[in-house]
Amino acid sequence: MDTSIKTALNKAKRKQLLKTVIISIIVVIILLPILYKTGNYFASKSSSRLHEQLFLHNAIAGPNIQINSQVTSNSSMFGGNIITNRSKNINGYLVQWSTLTSSYSWLRMKIDHNELTPGFYSSETDFYEYDKQTKNKVATFYHPSIQEYDDGIQNELKEVSQMENYVAEVAISFYKPYTLKEIQANIPDNLNIVWLYMTSPIVDESNGPMGMPVYGFDPSDAPMEAYKSFIDALEKYDAIGNNETIQEFLNLNKKKQFNEVKILGIMLTGQTKNFKALENKDFIRGASVGAIAQIVPYIKPEK
Repeated sequence: MDTSIKTALNKAKRKQLLKTVIISIIVVIILLPILYKTGNYFASKSSSRLHEQLFLHNAIAGPNIQINSQVTSNSSMFGGNIITNRSKNINGYLVQWSTLTSSYSWLRMKIDHNELTPGFYSSETDFYEYDKQTKNKVATFYHPSIQEYDDGIQNELKEVSQMENYVAEVAISFYKPYTLKEIQANIPDNLNIVWLYMTSPIVDESNGPMGMPVYGFDPSDAPMEAYKSFIDALEKYDAIGNNETIQEFLNLNKKKQFNEVKILGIMLTGQTKNFKALENKDFIRGASVGAIAQIVPYIKPEK
């Protein structure tokens, strides 16, 4: 091949290569901002959905648990984490509860169910559920349709009422469902009704705890409005309709007035001495103590 022709071909190749490189750089410069904006858009959408799901979950399945703060962490165009700091209000005393670290990406989100599910302590003398991070005891509710529990149905009212200078939360489970009006008539005024146990999955608990969620809500000072919010939260949380327990509850109760709806149990808080009035009451099937706090001179109990 002629030297001049070879030189011309090499020069043309270099020009073509340079042209390709320049075009590639221009394409990358154009596409990077688009990719960045697109990534941030989808990550932001997933983050918002996860934030909402975490708030909804706490509204329907957080017995006396409150969210103190919920912030996005380690965020990028591909995803990140949401940190949920939680506590319990025990008659005016705030008790630390486990912090959730949930994650999200473009196409998926993952609630921190590992920390939502309690741990289980078992020995020759005792058995109880506990919050994995704080190691505080978790109060257990007993469904009236589940006849047998592996560790039996506990009634710890006598033990808790003997404690001096403490405040406590106690999960009270009934033999049969009652309306709120019927419940209020049997609960002393010096105890706080802070959560209503409405439903939970009916499973075989005879061979050990299944770690099933319980669903309910805080009646606060306006039970009827709180119940409407609870129904709304249930529908939003299980919008697809995959949760059989939630859908069954909605089908049975959605169109009822709140004063007609039956309640399976309640979470009470108060000074430990005030629980003595509930000992030996025939409507109480089980009473399980949860978080407690020692009374100090500079924090006055609510009741």
